[in-house]
Amino acid sequence: MIKPPLLLAVTLLLAACGPKEPPIAPLLRLADVLGGSDTSGFVRADTPRVFAFPADHGPHPGFRNEWWYFTGNVQTAEGRHFGYQLTFFTAAQPPGRQLPNSAWASDTLWMAHLALTDVEGAQHYAFERFSRANPGLAGAQAQPFHVWLDDWQIVEEGNGSWHISAAEQGIALDLQLQSLKPPVLQGDQGLSRKSDTPGNASYYYSMTRLATRGVIAVDGERYQINGHSWLDREWSTSALDADQSGWDWFSLQFDDNTELMLYQLRTRSDGIDPHSEGHWTAADGSQSRTTPGELALEPVAWWTGPDDVRYATQWRLLRNGQGLRVEALLDDQFLPLALPYWEGAVRVINEDTGAVAGHGFLEMVRQ
Repeated sequence: MIKPPLLLAVTLLLAACGPKEPPIAPLLRLADVLGGSDTSGFVRADTPRVFAFPADHGPHPGFRNEWWYFTGNVQTAEGRHFGYQLTFFTAAQPPGRQLPNSAWASDTLWMAHLALTDVEGAQHYAFERFSRANPGLAGAQAQPFHVWLDDWQIVEEGNGSWHISAAEQGIALDLQLQSLKPPVLQGDQGLSRKSDTPGNASYYYSMTRLATRGVIAVDGERYQINGHSWLDREWSTSALDADQSGWDWFSLQFDDNTELMLYQLRTRSDGIDPHSEGHWTAADGSQSRTTPGELALEPVAWWTGPDDVRYATQWRLLRNGQGLRVEALLDDQFLPLALPYWEGAVRVINEDTGAVAGHGFLEMVRQ
């Protein structure tokens, strides 16, 4: 069953009746959100599976956790740059558990995050919502594809296009997304192993280049934008081992129409776990996993968050000797939410020429 700290924190947040100061100390722990050690009754991600689209855009009952994770870099015609994030997370109780005889009884809890980086305004905004699934307050369905928590939602619009929308306290997204490349199956044919422990893995795919247009609002002022987004999809029952403490995750979209997903799992001794990996997508949509020794990451500049954790906001990425710099567009893209973490828009600089080579997102989670 869901760990008590997660249930307690969600209950407290659902009971809140007004705005609060963002928490400095976490209300949720990473291990609780990812499920802890009790996996009884749940399906495990332990062998490769056959993916089927569009059905796999929808939910996967039986697993403990699932998420739909949109990030993007967009700009106005005048060049004003925004980074955005809209994510939906589920945490389920074991299948078959007896629920009270009530329309409000739910075996799934939902959490959603909305974040926006206004680069020109040097501002970063972050919001969260929690809900039980019933009665229709939050949920996901495959046909027609729809994910929602209150009025934050993803809606299928036909011909492979989606509409995402969310608004909170003067910040709003109203975006149309169209995939330009086929799904990328991360890891081993979509099975992303996080450790040697059987079942500590997720089923994981990405949509690495989504043409994006629409409207972003900041303090009520509306901006017509265009750009590109990225969707990450994972579902699992258990992920991290006891000696793993978080990760650094990069989704990079290069100007030559290629993409790179790269993550490194961190150990409690501040080392890098060997199950870290990456995946290239070529301009023609062909895909290949990174090979051992192909890439090297080195942090070169840090920013300290209100949680007293140092986050690397500049990195050097070496690929077969060629140097790239990955730089945060704003150092303070920290999300001071119930589970605090750093996530934000970055640009990629070619070290040889000094030119911008692409943009993307960086996420740093610490337990």
